[in-house]
Amino acid sequence: MVGLGGRRRRRNWQLTDTLCAVVVLACAVYAVWQISHGGLEPSDTAGVLGLLLAAAGLAAAIRALRKPVEGNDAERARVLAATLAGLVEEGEGAVWRQLLGDDIRRINLTYLLHPAAVRPALAPPAGRLAAGGPGSGPATVPDIVTYYRATRPARLVVTGAPGAGKTVLALELLLALIDGRAEDDPVPVRIPLSRWDTERQSLPDLLRQRLVEAYDWPADLVALLVRHHLVLPVLDGLDEMDPPRADGSPDPAAPRATAVIHALNIHQQGRDAGPLILTCRTRHYDALAPEITVLDAARIAVDPVATDDAWTYLADRALDTARWEPLLDHLAAQPGGVLVAGLSTPWRLCLTATVYHDDGNPAELLALPDANTLDRHLLARFIPAATRTAPNPRGYTAEDVHRWLHHLTTHLDPTGTLHPTAPAGAEATDLVLHELWPLAGRTRVRATDALLTTLLVLTTFVPAWVIASQVPVWIMVLLMAALSGAVATKSGTTPRRLHNPFTTVERRSNLVSGLGTGLGFGLMGGIVFGLEYEPTTGLGAGIAFGLTIGPAMGLMAGFMRQPGALLEARDVIRDDSLAGLMIGLATGIAFGLAFGLAFGLATGIAFGLTFGLAIPLTIALATGLAVGAPVSRRYAVFLLCSRHHLPFRLGLFLDWAVTAGLMRYSGPAYQYRHRELQHWLRQHPHPPTSP
Repeated sequence: MVGLGGRRRRRNWQLTDTLCAVVVLACAVYAVWQISHGGLEPSDTAGVLGLLLAAAGLAAAIRALRKPVEGNDAERARVLAATLAGLVEEGEGAVWRQLLGDDIRRINLTYLLHPAAVRPALAPPAGRLAAGGPGSGPATVPDIVTYYRATRPARLVVTGAPGAGKTVLALELLLALIDGRAEDDPVPVRIPLSRWDTERQSLPDLLRQRLVEAYDWPADLVALLVRHHLVLPVLDGLDEMDPPRADGSPDPAAPRATAVIHALNIHQQGRDAGPLILTCRTRHYDALAPEITVLDAARIAVDPVATDDAWTYLADRALDTARWEPLLDHLAAQPGGVLVAGLSTPWRLCLTATVYHDDGNPAELLALPDANTLDRHLLARFIPAATRTAPNPRGYTAEDVHRWLHHLTTHLDPTGTLHPTAPAGAEATDLVLHELWPLAGRTRVRATDALLTTLLVLTTFVPAWVIASQVPVWIMVLLMAALSGAVATKSGTTPRRLHNPFTTVERRSNLVSGLGTGLGFGLMGGIVFGLEYEPTTGLGAGIAFGLTIGPAMGLMAGFMRQPGALLEARDVIRDDSLAGLMIGLATGIAFGLAFGLAFGLATGIAFGLTFGLAIPLTIALATGLAVGAPVSRRYAVFLLCSRHHLPFRLGLFLDWAVTAGLMRYSGPAYQYRHRELQHWLRQHPHPPTSP
């Protein structure tokens, strides 16, 4: 991402912007202090104001360096699209491999064009995942990328049963489109639909949000790509938009899914319907009202895996063919048998290949009477097999992994009313780290949070009291009131994230608004308090505090924002912690500068550095964690309260579970690899004794 606003470059510019703002603010404070004390010659006054103007000019010049060289927008967009294609291919290639059981062997899925009564797209009647190779079928049957390119307009809806391979098919198409992409072709970008805010976002808004927050691109470059139609939305999981009914069946009303379909039907590219790819479970799509359908689209239905394709996949995955021969022979001899029907989904085939990858006897499956028994048999062995075969540097045991993952399923039943035998569709799916804290007990976590926060704040009084030996009492009262307020502040549930407030007009307006509001309230409070304390000297001290603390707090508010819904899972906690630390440091330095303006600049600078930097583990951390980072603080308290039920480094464990094929990422959330696995874990709190 060199030269295109990658994560490191953006953070370097954010730091530069922050330093420029601090320099300009410091020069402004110095100018006000010098002029307010009087005694300056006109030339001295001009020099002081010149210093402020020079600092502002330097900041403007540095900002100008960031502006890209003007050029042809279309050419710039093509260059950006080529870079984006490489990033998407790298990230989605890893997901594709994970869904295939950390292998490159694919199940050659087949699909049929589903008849549509209202405005269907023109498309071939049938297709396969890949052309050529074993089980590829007739030469006239196109592979998925050829099928999509033959669809007019290029709008495809992929439906199928649970575990049928919809996401795998969409990923195969995405990667194949990138592999054969011309410079003017759009870049396919996969977007989990579950977090689309359909009430506030259009589809272009969603595309911009995805690129900004998942790939960390600047907003202006993202807008350029979207404006030139160089992003192809691959929308995964329409069935996950709305909760099911009480009996687990799809909700026919499905308000969010309905809103998505309405948005897709007005999505245009020029005068034609805009290209897109959408996945959804068959039952959920069919449950919608007849008029709720994606117009001008080809709907395909993924077929059950044919016997020949299942045999080819398992034979390719078998490292020890002697162990697999009885099962493979059975599949070939009884293509219409119960076991063949049970192994007709990619999910069960992948489970089978994973469970018996290194050891075990696949012939055990021959004695299983039905698909439900097959599911229970494979799922009971899945976690031990994944734990053995995946890299495991932290030495997680299969028993611990099972217990931890089961415990997390209870969070997905927040009301605690689901019976273990309730259908899988009745459960929620997203595990977001900073939203897990009720799992340890709301009262327990809140009480522990209040106690630890109080202890943290109290530790700041020892160094503060030492520093305060020459500090007026009213300043100590102000500090005590601020810290007591931090303790009493009720923790919120919205995390914070540092961002660049200069990238858009809206953000610049918010920054100016924050500075103005902070300055107004700071001056008002400072003047009132100063006059109350000492009408003669207190007024100057109050103005000094208002001119420093108010703008500083407004500036920090301008640099804060809520993290996007598509931020990576652990980044939310990390960014909230960083934002809290920055709030703490800004608070310390602002108080020091205010003290300097009120009681002498030299003393104030020394006090500010000591207050804001020399004791960051007390003042800065206490203020930041108590006030600025309530979400990450409460998450840490949750981990302390859950030490007997979950690993303390929960994020690292869940990342490992993703690499082991037990979990998957969905924006800032973790999800179980498959809903069937989540459902089975909810029903089984303890690991099987003899899988």
